[in-house]
Amino acid sequence: MSLIWVYGTLRRGESHHRLLRESAYLGQWWSPPNFYLIDLGEYPGIISGQQSVLGEIYVADAPTMAKLDALEEVPHEYTREMMLTPWGEAFYYHYRMECSGLAAIPSGDWRCRFVC
Repeated sequence: MSLIWVYGTLRRGESHHRLLRESAYLGQWWSPPNFYLIDLGEYPGIISGQQSVLGEIYVADAPTMAKLDALEEVPHEYTREMMLTPWGEAFYYHYRMECSGLAAIPSGDWRCRFVC
């Protein structure tokens, strides 16, 4: 079992959350201010920066992690990285493609990309 921190379309109520429906939800958590949340259109990405990002922590089994890796196109579009959370070390997906000129989401919350 692995901890996974998700910040975009894998969160509850979002388009790809179905992939985590069998995983235990542990809670919401704001990351340390080490990222920028960028708007890629239909989904977000995080890159290195100075912003906190809101996400959700889940406990996922190996088959679920494999499905998430496929969705995130690891290692081509995203890499799977680790960070320390209040629940322990968790994986997250770090965007690795060129993103100059893309808009950051100032709130750090994917759900607030338009208005909050």
